[in-house]
Amino acid sequence: MSKLDTDRYKLAADNRKARYSYAIDETFEAGIVLKGTEIKSLRGGKATIGESYAGPMGDELFLFNAHIPEYLEANRFNHDVRRPRKLLLHRRQIDKLMGAIQREGYTVIPLKVYFNDRGRAKVELGLGKGKKLHDKRETEKTRDWNRDKARILKTGG
Repeated sequence: MSKLDTDRYKLAADNRKARYSYAIDETFEAGIVLKGTEIKSLRGGKATIGESYAGPMGDELFLFNAHIPEYLEANRFNHDVRRPRKLLLHRRQIDKLMGAIQREGYTVIPLKVYFNDRGRAKVELGLGKGKKLHDKRETEKTRDWNRDKARILKTGG
């Protein structure tokens, strides 16, 4: 799932710095276990996943440090804002991700939280390694060049 069609889903949260800070090798789509107030708050689109990551807890994979704000109308039945949330993946995918985290030094980063065409909350996870400073500079340089190239081609050269 590389380029999602905007007609098929509604974006709830986006981690824009992830591809800048990490070299993403592979992406996975995972379900996420949420409470009712979390779903209502996500539909408002105020969640942030910029500082969050996925990691093992027991033999399951959880999303840590994702900020889903309280739903104001829920009163005393609200959820904890930064609680760990269980990710729903196939056992083979969980084993692959856990092995990459423990043996190879990879990190599992949430790239997007969105609602699919059936209205289910999904998380796009990226398996990647952190970039060094010179890699980040190279990424920035190519992005600037592509922007300038598109501008030159648009104006006719």
